[in-house]
Amino acid sequence: MITVRVDDELKEKMNKHQEINWSEHIREQIEKKINQLEAQEAIKIMNTIAEKTGEWNGQEEIMRWRKRDEQ
Repeated sequence: MITVRVDDELKEKMNKHQEINWSEHIREQIEKKINQLEAQEAIKIMNTIAEKTGEWNGQEEIMRWRKRDEQ
């Protein structure tokens, strides 16, 4: 559990919008940010792997394996 503190002015503005579940909204925003950060990390890992392995073309690789299996 975490607590979010807002100043009085912001709290008053939030109170004008009772239709919004602020806790849920904050949770969704945190989850969205976490997903973005995880995606960025995955991209970094993929780029590191690509740099180590050189250029790789999936289509060419499939064709190479198909030709190999035909022999």
